[in-house]
Amino acid sequence: IRHIGEQTSFDLAQHFVEFKKLEQNSMEILMSLPDLGPIASQSIINWFRDGNNQRFLKRLEKSGVRVKRFFLSIKSQALKGKSFVITGVLKSMSRERAKEKIKALGGKTPVQISKQTDFLVSGQNPGLKYDKAKEMGVKIINELEFLKMLK
Repeated sequence: IRHIGEQTSFDLAQHFVEFKKLEQNSMEILMSLPDLGPIASQSIINWFRDGNNQRFLKRLEKSGVRVKRFFLSIKSQALKGKSFVITGVLKSMSRERAKEKIKALGGKTPVQISKQTDFLVSGQNPGLKYDKAKEMGVKIINELEFLKMLK
């Protein structure tokens, strides 16, 4: 869905039980969700109104595809509301595993650095995100500091 990234997809999956529930929501309800503005909300509505997408969902259903809600057990809220971007190679885990751990503690994992980013986790050979984070004044932490935050 246009304007819907990985984090927003994750948030929507946590909030709605199935596609039908998401499809039936109004602009006001969608916009009441955290980090979902008018453009993204309208994009969701437009996607579900599109005939091709309706047919696609029906074909999936006829084929036996059932969408299950993805439950993420949030053990603690230690990172609630905190935003982490990862750059470089982490020694202790893959980026995907690091993102899972952040989300499990209530944090968010946007792809790009922005002024709303709380931390840049810098692994070996950091990329351009490192320079951008420095430029924007985003707190940069190394892998060891990150691991301590996960405990």
